[in-house]
Formats: sequence, structure tokens, C-alpha cells
Amino acid sequence: MNNALKQAFEAASRLPEPDQEQLAAVILEELAADKRWRAALAESLPALDRLADEALAEYREGGTEPLDPDAL
Repeated sequence: MNNALKQAFEAASRLPEPDQEQLAAVILEELAADKRWRAALAESLPALDRLADEALAEYREGGTEPLDPDAL
């Protein structure tokens, strides 16, 4: 555990019990959400690779045109 995290936990340990429970719940939910995000991203990588390959092939075949952000 690094120093910043130790300091954060030491500060949190001085909070009232209900606040500690709420903080712990938020931290655990954030960690779970991060784990879900990483899993979803890992699962989508093959599809993203396929889409990138398709876009590159379309570009190489001349099937694309420059994007004009002002025309959006």
C-alpha cells in the first residue's frame, strides 16, 4: 500500500462509524465497477479489432472521405 492510500485510510478511520461504512461502500462499488469495465473492454477487443480492420480496408479502397467537423 502506498503512502497516499495509507494516509487516506488513516483519515477515514477517524470518521464516525456510519461515514466509514458509507465510504467503504463507495470504494467497494467503484472497484467493482472498474472490474466490470475492464472485463467488458477485454470482451469487446476482438470486435473492436474487426471494426478497425474493416475501417482501414474501406479507407484503403477509397471508400472514405475527410471529416469536416464544421459540417456536423
